[in-house]
Amino acid sequence: MTHTPPPPAPLTGLRVLDLATLFAGPLAATMLGDFGAEVIKVEHPTRPDPSRGHGPDKDGVGLWWKLLGRNKRTVTLDLSTSGGRETLLRLATTADVIIENFRPGTLEKWQLGWEELSTANPRLVLTRVTGFGQFGPYSHRPGFGTLAEAMSGFASITGEPEGPPTLPPFGLADSIAALATSYAVMTALTARTATGRGQVIDMAIIEPILTVLGPQPLWYDQTGYVQTRTGNRSRNNAPRNTYRTADGSWLAVSTSAQSIAERVMHLVGRPELIDEPWFSTGSGRAEHADVLDAAVGGWIACRTRAEAMAAFEKAEAAIAPIYDIRDVMEDPQYQALGTITEVPDPELGPLRMQNVIFRLSETPGAIRWAGRPHGADTEEVLTELGLSRADITALRTQGAL
Repeated sequence: MTHTPPPPAPLTGLRVLDLATLFAGPLAATMLGDFGAEVIKVEHPTRPDPSRGHGPDKDGVGLWWKLLGRNKRTVTLDLSTSGGRETLLRLATTADVIIENFRPGTLEKWQLGWEELSTANPRLVLTRVTGFGQFGPYSHRPGFGTLAEAMSGFASITGEPEGPPTLPPFGLADSIAALATSYAVMTALTARTATGRGQVIDMAIIEPILTVLGPQPLWYDQTGYVQTRTGNRSRNNAPRNTYRTADGSWLAVSTSAQSIAERVMHLVGRPELIDEPWFSTGSGRAEHADVLDAAVGGWIACRTRAEAMAAFEKAEAAIAPIYDIRDVMEDPQYQALGTITEVPDPELGPLRMQNVIFRLSETPGAIRWAGRPHGADTEEVLTELGLSRADITALRTQGAL
């Protein structure tokens, strides 16, 4: 039987230089690498990406980096040195994309700005990911996802009505910016196909999270409406909340569709509420959330999680259990999708982590390896670039590697 090799991943042949640190820029590069791009992670020789030290570790090896650094070859390069600058320019001539997140003006200070990089490679896409963008009164401030979560309005609408604004316990703004950045890169590369020229992408982390917060600017502009904190409730529909079961679990219920709201009322034994004039719109139901929460919450409180889930599913109403990561790892739907996959790793052995973010039927992505040690591929990459052993030794001597 003739074996047909799998088709190449869709981004095979694309070369990305990941100069960024922490999360938004590097995660965008990870997403490109998952679908076949060759990603070269460039780190400072003595100050590696701080993500290597974030969160729990095993045997001194940072686990976050194993996820963020997957499918990347790692090299060290001090861009502030003459040797580091010249080496990066040589790498840039072979690359399609550079992703960086230095403060505006830093690359220019090192004579590695768009003028120099585009001269070296007119087809290059330079992707600049910063907290506040490349211009404006805040552009030179240090910027992190936390500040974007605060300034976008996300924290203002998150939390209980009488409680403080609430920040997420993970890199939400960075992750949204990473998704937007990978989209921006593919858009710029598509444009390059038509024009033959690269360009600069200016990604401000404060902007993508504002986009996903919905029509708040439009509401305020047209009506003066300012969204406030509602806890787990919604201003747009009800019942929508989390409810505790008889066995101490928590369930989330959503009724964004009118038909679902009606099914829930029949299920919990309160069909008369459907006839109330306010029940016919989501906003009307939201104004009577106390009544609806009492009906749904009281019904769920008398049943175990399994009983409530089974009844909601039979009624074709929308419900989900509140999971922690232990539940995620065991859930049959995630298992069916292959959402969590096992990756071999020479340092730590088999690792389980999130799989590639979506499935393509003809040219799927893949995780080829987990994050590699700091600078593990420096000599290999530079040798491929044409540098001799003497050249590499000289760079090491001057501290560029």
